[in-house]
Amino acid sequence: MKKLLFFTILSMNIAFAGAQQSDSAVIKSFYNSALSSDTAYNNLEYLCTKIGGRLCGSPQAAAAVEWSKQLLKIMKLDTVYTQSVMVHHWVRGEKETASVASKVHGSMDVHICALGESIGTPADGLTAEIVEVNSLEQLKKLGKKQITGKIVFFNKVMNPTFVNTFEAYGDAYWTRGHGAVEAARYGAVGVVIRSLTLSNDYSVHTGIMRYDTAVTKIPAVAISTKDADMLSEWLKDDYELLFHFKTSCKMYPETESFNVIGEIKGSVHPDEIITIGGHLDAWELGQGAQDDGVGCMHTIEVMRLFKELKIVPQHTIRLVLFMDEECAQRGARKYAAVVKEKKEKQIAAIESDEGGFVPTGFTMDASADTVAMINKWKNLFLPYNIFNFSKGYSGVDVGFLRGQGIPLFGLETDSQRYFISHHGDTDTFDRVNKRELQLGCATIASLVYLIDKDGIK
Repeated sequence: MKKLLFFTILSMNIAFAGAQQSDSAVIKSFYNSALSSDTAYNNLEYLCTKIGGRLCGSPQAAAAVEWSKQLLKIMKLDTVYTQSVMVHHWVRGEKETASVASKVHGSMDVHICALGESIGTPADGLTAEIVEVNSLEQLKKLGKKQITGKIVFFNKVMNPTFVNTFEAYGDAYWTRGHGAVEAARYGAVGVVIRSLTLSNDYSVHTGIMRYDTAVTKIPAVAISTKDADMLSEWLKDDYELLFHFKTSCKMYPETESFNVIGEIKGSVHPDEIITIGGHLDAWELGQGAQDDGVGCMHTIEVMRLFKELKIVPQHTIRLVLFMDEECAQRGARKYAAVVKEKKEKQIAAIESDEGGFVPTGFTMDASADTVAMINKWKNLFLPYNIFNFSKGYSGVDVGFLRGQGIPLFGLETDSQRYFISHHGDTDTFDRVNKRELQLGCATIASLVYLIDKDGIK
């Protein structure tokens, strides 16, 4: 009996070791193939340099939809289709201009850009005294008496002591997202925010801002960090200096756009789906490389890797290139609504939207049991310096699946350089490192493979 038990346990250990070895070999093949291929990098170059910035509703967004749809068809995926969504259509207009005039320091032109979906200034621009604040409490303390008729300058610095740069971004986001509304409540005629970046330079960084229908709309712009520092210094000597800026941005009627979807059908469970994706739209100041061209390429490459290595998934792998993440998330909302309406069984959803930097792991919006189960695969990833599998935020687009019982995952990268380019004119293809991009592709492919093979219990 003891011998029988011994050989039973030995057989189980050998089988387990064999499975681990097999998984290790497959994952190694993903990294070997991704690191030896230029496909994802070349596709990203085309998207960024031939199509460029592709804000929803723009001709460039429409071109990106058609290009990516054709790319997926050339890959011979089992199914390729689009999903219609109505999106906002905001146009920046002519290049924005701004200047500062001081009785003490003289005058100087400064670097600005309109915030996403801001109204424009009058045709000859807007000129007013400017008042600096760095918190809502300070704004409230100044009150209508000191703000009415002036431009509010939100000089909130992204906190450099946050090691997680997304925390620094979240800490300062309110200035861009809600600054115009809060300033307008106290009678401001315009708002200028310090660009949300950890760099100190003359680059400008846009991003979506929100209006409140109950509050007067005022034009809103971002100013470069170096110009923000200069403006703050000048205000110490001359609190009556004048700020002038001119923008011609305009909102047009909503227009039709599309999510782009491609599938490799599951061989055993075709009605059970693993969703992967990134967002196709991007702010048009740059080329939308890190945000989120690389996320699209990461996940397109997963499909290529499975096909090249002739790995037939048990479950359907569905790639979604989401439209309109930057403005109103119409693509993600539509996708989640269709999943719910069709009562689809989704076993996981994975998003890449942290740039094409060195991958470090995945954050998971999932149950403690799922997090624990995924961590059992950690040793398979450690040879590739992928070490973090923790509970946390997954991503904007897959986040709309929350509440449907679907485990959500976000690729985590070393984000120290992310907010140099985020939403800025520096978000260009030449700043993407090919090897770092390829590592991200293989990392997502490996997780998809393991989830498909073992499921999520």
